Amino acid sequence: MPEVVMPRLSDSMEEGTILRWLKSEGDTVTRGEEIVEIETDKATMPYEADADGELHIVAQEGATLQIGAVIATIGEPAAGVNGSTAAGETAEAAPDVETAGEAAEAGTAPAATATATATAPVAEPRRGGDGNGNGRARVKASPLARRIARERDIDLHSITGSGPEGRIVKSDVLAAAQAGGTSTAAPAAAPQPVAAAPAATAEPATGPKGEVSVEELTRLQQVVARRMAESKATVPDFSIATDVDMAPARALRAQLKDAAAEDQPVPSFNDMVVKACALALREHPRANGSYRDGRFELHTRVNVGVAVAGQDALVVPTVFDADTKSLGEIARTTRALAERVRDNSIRPPELGGGTFTVSNLGMYGVTHFTAVINPPQAAILAVGAITEQPVVRDGAIVPGHVMTITLACDHRILYGAEAAQFLARIRELLENPLALAF
Repeated sequence: MPEVVMPRLSDSMEEGTILRWLKSEGDTVTRGEEIVEIETDKATMPYEADADGELHIVAQEGATLQIGAVIATIGEPAAGVNGSTAAGETAEAAPDVETAGEAAEAGTAPAATATATATAPVAEPRRGGDGNGNGRARVKASPLARRIARERDIDLHSITGSGPEGRIVKSDVLAAAQAGGTSTAAPAAAPQPVAAAPAATAEPATGPKGEVSVEELTRLQQVVARRMAESKATVPDFSIATDVDMAPARALRAQLKDAAAEDQPVPSFNDMVVKACALALREHPRANGSYRDGRFELHTRVNVGVAVAGQDALVVPTVFDADTKSLGEIARTTRALAERVRDNSIRPPELGGGTFTVSNLGMYGVTHFTAVINPPQAAILAVGAITEQPVVRDGAIVPGHVMTITLACDHRILYGAEAAQFLARIRELLENPLALAF
């Protein structure tokens, strides 16, 4: 029976999480048909079947597996074959280290569990416990759902699962908790109404911070948290800043807006920053490089990442070969990438390959900030808001529009003088924006 394994969907991917099965157990699928959504370290994307046949799910929703692990099989059921069942048990245990403890609560040793799964289909409930230690038949539920149920004292038997084959998933438990799920304090032999159980009627304990709700990090949030912590812990960074007179850029944008067709996007100030950075990176190759394993890596392509606020995390899609693109091409590219980030349709190839990053918080009124370097890149540029303030021109103080840009650098590859020259070149290009058109 052909196996469907956890695919490698990006260069940096080591494991993936089964976010949602688009097909159910036993469904007939065809080659090229989307069957599952997988959450990687960079994005969530569907995965297609590579064969025709009947789908048999091995890894349930919420399971996190290494690349190459079996997540499903496609084909006719093979009588007497129990390998996929055992794999299903392994997949279920993968994302939750407490699964072994659940087996102990159920009074089932690991060897006995293996024997049971070898002779019974995955769909059959395991006997001896429900995951809450009450001795009843085990309910089909994801490890995350079981953990939340234990933490909130919710009886899984009182919940109807919405996952494949009625499996209880995280959202089911959270919905039950919000509705005031049944307490496991009720006797197993003769369940009583919730009101009859004293423990269930007690008010939830609250501390000085009030009631606390716990949210699990998504796969993307986990990766962002890890990479940012690694950056601050391992990168000897420093930052420099300068003010840019944006009056010429404002005048150019007004001209571009007047000349643009209705369906043609007008380059934003951030698009101008991306173009200016790309041209400056071409002239300062060290700023376009990386520090990795005690060596400099200098790149021939200039690929600028643009930070975009996603639904739950910061996502950085890449404008490839930004130094060779026109302002109009950059405008169209950045808008398309931002839309795909916000509707969750961005693909891992669009999130990799960056050699430099631009992060802009000016639209929120932030005047200046220091961004965290995205390792192994040499630097990241933080862009603030354009504010009206007095400037000196030809010896006179006149109203002007100023934008602060801050460059955070990895001192192992980019030194102070070179970083200052690079930042000065970005400022020069923005203050003479006609140079951005070439």
